[in-house]
Amino acid sequence: MAIERKSGILLHISSLPNNEGIGTLGKEARIFIDFLSMAGQRQWQILPLGHTGYGDSPYQSFSTFAGNPLLISLSEMVSSGWLVEQQISACHNLSKNKVDYGAVIVEKFKILWEAWQGFNEVASREDKIAFSGFCSQNTEWLDDYALFMELKNVHQGEPWYSWENKYRIYNKESFTEFISIHQVRILFWKFLQFVFSNQWRSLKLYANDHNIEIVGDLPLYIAHDSADAWANSAVFQFDDNKNPTHVAGVPPDYFSETGQLWGNPLYDWNYLRQTGFKWWLDRVGKCLEWYDMLRIDHFRGFAAYWSVPFTETTAINGQWVNAPGKELFDAIKQRFGSTPIIAEDLGVITPDVEELRDSLGFPGMKILQFAFQPAKDNEYLPHNYVNPNCVCYSGTHDNDTVLGWFDSLDPDTRESVKHYIPGGGESFAWKVMRLAWRSTAAYAIAPMQDLLELGSEARMNVPGKPDGNWQWRFRNGDLTKELALQLKSMSRLYDRC
Repeated sequence: MAIERKSGILLHISSLPNNEGIGTLGKEARIFIDFLSMAGQRQWQILPLGHTGYGDSPYQSFSTFAGNPLLISLSEMVSSGWLVEQQISACHNLSKNKVDYGAVIVEKFKILWEAWQGFNEVASREDKIAFSGFCSQNTEWLDDYALFMELKNVHQGEPWYSWENKYRIYNKESFTEFISIHQVRILFWKFLQFVFSNQWRSLKLYANDHNIEIVGDLPLYIAHDSADAWANSAVFQFDDNKNPTHVAGVPPDYFSETGQLWGNPLYDWNYLRQTGFKWWLDRVGKCLEWYDMLRIDHFRGFAAYWSVPFTETTAINGQWVNAPGKELFDAIKQRFGSTPIIAEDLGVITPDVEELRDSLGFPGMKILQFAFQPAKDNEYLPHNYVNPNCVCYSGTHDNDTVLGWFDSLDPDTRESVKHYIPGGGESFAWKVMRLAWRSTAAYAIAPMQDLLELGSEARMNVPGKPDGNWQWRFRNGDLTKELALQLKSMSRLYDRC
């Protein structure tokens, strides 16, 4: 069966421009969808939507089921009548050039609390019934998340594993008094998820109505400091004191003599198998509500994962442990049918990972920035693509921009790149995008930064760098009709419209 060729842009919600300090699910997101539609694109890839925690990384969230309240559009809540324009004016003073998370969190949560008060005072009977229904329908994860967030609030943001035992050890019966005392605040956290859900559902419907698919992102692992780990300890490799016995990472390689110690809790796959993978099925089900297609980060961990004892300070003394990925994805297929999943298969990939990916029919990832060091026989060079069932990227959120990458290359590699990518009137960033678009890959995606021909100053994330990431935003005025038509012309030429 022929694969339909498509193309799209990688841009996280937080990078959209507006007057609220951070991109939101409001009108600017719809303007971006209009741009994608005008440009003949079919896909909008975003980063994980979860409630971000320490470091502001969307890959480390307080819940795998909850949306990020910072992405809620305050302007839309003005339209709902729960806020007035004057109440959101404090956000207008926040930076428009980047996301200053510290300032955004302080200002935005003040206003979100005022919105909660406004909802209680003026919301219609229909809205209040809808909120009650949302809480009832999502109780399995929402109750734990809201309780977790209020416990964090009371503990001034400290991670759950540092709380006193009566709160650290999850036992619903022991929280009755706390829930009674903090009932209004706990409902506030549920209200934010209700608003996020409504705004996201409306935005996704708008995208789909404009023939745009949302490509979401699912991290393999969850954050240690999360409602998931706190309330579902049996799912993970924890001891009787709720401390991890082993944690995630990757072994030493060419880039790191000590490997990477991520510290995320590892799954107790025996327990998950005994429960029919229920927790994972619930997680994937939530993603399929949110997205049209799903990229799964660190896919190799479903074949085998690097397990490091919790007491280690580096990832050196770990070992590979097999994972029941085929069983899990068979259970997912049985529950949901055919699932549109992209396998993030970057790094050192062994034959068992390739076999799992191919047996499931999932497209893998080809990154053009990885194609030239060395260039000979490199699997990321388009002329070496064996299977068109893949996604060709100019770069990802973890890479430098194409221009920044090219500027950082050694002279010999730069010459190799210039010989492979022919000359012409286009900028270098667009030449690399064109290489992706004209490849045999079924899907071609470029970060917004490459579309705008930006340098290293616009990089989204530097892996291993503890701060200063996830802050980039583009500006009002960047989405021109001329840019849309230029992208559409290229997409039409390579049969991706």
